[in-house]
Amino acid sequence: MKKSVLYTIWAGLFIICAGLGFIPTALHGILRVALLLAFFTPPALLLYQAHKTGDRHTVELIRTLSFLSLLLTLVLLVLNFLSVLASPLLGDILYTILVIVSSPMIVTFAWAPSLFLWACLLMVSRKMLKK
Repeated sequence: MKKSVLYTIWAGLFIICAGLGFIPTALHGILRVALLLAFFTPPALLLYQAHKTGDRHTVELIRTLSFLSLLLTLVLLVLNFLSVLASPLLGDILYTILVIVSSPMIVTFAWAPSLFLWACLLMVSRKMLKK
């Protein structure tokens, strides 16, 4: 499959996850797991293709996106917890940004698997870049 198609699918899944993240009961059970796995399939395929073709740029891009997603998720989670004593508007703004930045995590209600899969992408891409 072409890289541009995989990037488009991944971007579409990101938009779907971000949009559904604002609807708490949008998905039930197995659909959440399916969406989570579907979200991480395109970057995994991109890494696989990059490994076969030696495309360092794609690996670096996925590494950077994974790192930024994990870092921003951590920062926004901490800020959300610290904003408990601040105004409700600040909390709503921080939560909105969190939903968008870590979209598969919020929509699936499964924080650990989402963070784990982002970390897997990060570690695999780092290992590929060392070679």
